[in-house]
Amino acid sequence: MNWLNKTVHSIESWKHNRILQATLLFLLAVLSYSLIFSSVQPEKLDVQQFSVAETTIRSPKTVEDPVETAEKKKKAVSSVEDVYTPNEEYVKKRVKIVEDIFTSAEDVVAAGLKNEEAGDGEEAEVLNDPKKHLENLRSRLSSTINKDISDETLLYLLGSSKADLALAKDITKTSVNDMMKAGIRANEVENAKKKVEEQIKYNSLSTANLRSAAIDIGRYAIIQNIFFDSSATETAREKAEEDVEPVRILQGQIIVEEGYLIDAEVYRQLKLVGLLESEESFLPYLGLGSILILTFGGIYLLFRKVETPDHVRDNIFIFAFVYVIGITLMKIIHITAKLSDETLAYLFPSAMAVMLITILMRERYAAGIGILLSVIGSIMFKDGLSGSIQGSFALYLLISGLVGILLLRQHHERSSILRAGLLNAFINLVLITGLYWINGTDIPYVWMAIVAISSGIISAISTIGLLPFFESSFGIFSSMKMIELSNPNHPLLRKILMEAPGTYHHSVMVANLAEGACEAVGANGLLARVGCYYHDIGKTKRPAYFIENQTNIENPHDRLSPEKSAKIILAHATDGAQMARKHKMPKEIIDIIEQHHGTTLLKYFYHKAKEEGLAPEEKDYRYKGPKPKTKEAAIISIADSVEAAVRSLKKPTQSSIEKLVKSIIVDKLNDGQFNECDITLKELEKVNVSLCETLAGIFHNRIEYPTLDDKE
Repeated sequence: MNWLNKTVHSIESWKHNRILQATLLFLLAVLSYSLIFSSVQPEKLDVQQFSVAETTIRSPKTVEDPVETAEKKKKAVSSVEDVYTPNEEYVKKRVKIVEDIFTSAEDVVAAGLKNEEAGDGEEAEVLNDPKKHLENLRSRLSSTINKDISDETLLYLLGSSKADLALAKDITKTSVNDMMKAGIRANEVENAKKKVEEQIKYNSLSTANLRSAAIDIGRYAIIQNIFFDSSATETAREKAEEDVEPVRILQGQIIVEEGYLIDAEVYRQLKLVGLLESEESFLPYLGLGSILILTFGGIYLLFRKVETPDHVRDNIFIFAFVYVIGITLMKIIHITAKLSDETLAYLFPSAMAVMLITILMRERYAAGIGILLSVIGSIMFKDGLSGSIQGSFALYLLISGLVGILLLRQHHERSSILRAGLLNAFINLVLITGLYWINGTDIPYVWMAIVAISSGIISAISTIGLLPFFESSFGIFSSMKMIELSNPNHPLLRKILMEAPGTYHHSVMVANLAEGACEAVGANGLLARVGCYYHDIGKTKRPAYFIENQTNIENPHDRLSPEKSAKIILAHATDGAQMARKHKMPKEIIDIIEQHHGTTLLKYFYHKAKEEGLAPEEKDYRYKGPKPKTKEAAIISIADSVEAAVRSLKKPTQSSIEKLVKSIIVDKLNDGQFNECDITLKELEKVNVSLCETLAGIFHNRIEYPTLDDKE
């Protein structure tokens, strides 16, 4: 352990060397690269076509299968039928032909009847001749109709009455119109003609000849009016091809299960996902390097931008040690999981590093190491859990780790760490179950419960076990160490209690005041409380010379000169610091003991010396200091003076206390006692309010509130 302490102290001498900080993070990145290098190395299989798979093979990445995609597109195109487009004009034209034939026949018949009625010789005889009627009718029809319609059909028309012709015209037009509106393709023409024939056949036409003529004309009118549209067909097939989703082999998808034959198709898929290629690709290594540069660059900025240079240097070595422990443990579990069961990955104590950093440093650094380990874990365990990046495992590490910050916040006792570990175990179990359920995978519940609970408990035990190592190696005054020092059974506290009980009571009162005030301004309240317990340890050297211990005894200062009394009083700060060093107390406590009076003037004996006609020098009646360097020391110096001053009030009232507290703060401020710490005027006002509120709670039974007359 001594060699480690010497090494750490030697490194600390380079406290302002930024290159050292960057170098340390670079070395951590190199270590990380070496440990997870094998996880990004492309896997190559030595398999032969038509052999049996010795293990289940999964795809390491998501790729498009061009062969399957082309086949799927081909099927989609072939499933599209030819597109036919109807021609509406054809319907109108064919119905118009029917109407023209029947109307012409009606006109000829009407003309014949008229001539018969006229009876004017030769002309009437001519018109009554059927051949003449037929010629007349054909002269009214188009050449195409005359070519396709027989004489017999036209004569049947001419042999009918006008009323029958009108009825036959309507029936024929309706049948043709209905049939053609439904659409007739080339292969449906004959069938459509038959349907028109059936419709006309069973209508109430007067004669068989007229029915026959109507059928002939109806069949003649029926033609194809829906035609193949090559352009629309091609468009539909192109759209069907475009709508086909590419066929992909998904990351983690099983290509062939253990014991199955590696046929030509399986072999093609293995080659497609790159498991059979002999050429090495540098891209995975380049990608890993890029991720590590970005991640550790973020950690560097976290230290450089947030904290003061001193604090950065101190914390970055602790961060590095905790990270090395975490990633080494992760690698051991990774190797074990590869050899046995991949679910052992969840055994990694994800909350350990986070809880250690939370206790030894601050929450934001704990969040940083939690994110860093989740990134590393998602890459390291990718082969064991199948996939290029284990998103589920990264989420597990991140949430499980960050929960450790919340569970430990402001509660750093060993019992709190153990409780946090147990709660973390429960959260791990819920996380693992949820992640498996999201992926639609069943899990061995009993086994995963054992793994999850073990992870939480290992985190707690590891944290408790490693804390003393870090505290002793880095001289860290952790919250847990503070709590241990606040134990009344500590030898120095027992010494104060036994030898200077009045000072002990005063210290406790100052602790109550300082802790609340520190928390009001965001300073370390626990450090202030523990520092207050020991700040007057020097008084145990001569306890009777301090007023709080002069119960039922004569004041020894009555027999001493002001100069000698001042020396005794002033010496308690330096005496206390020496005693603390002798007992190897933390530096923070020693600083508080030395600084809690700063260089303030011992006014009582200074003025007493003046009253006795002496010529005292002010420097002989001032504490040696140094002045408070931290907010905690400054607030303790105020609380120390306030407690002593309030206790001297015979009838403390709310207004007198507020006036007294304010005057003490102003006096110290004007005396320059806060010139060497970073406390602000705004924070001093908050300290004033906090002290008054705490004193009001302490003296509420004794405070004599001012009457109305007093206010006036």
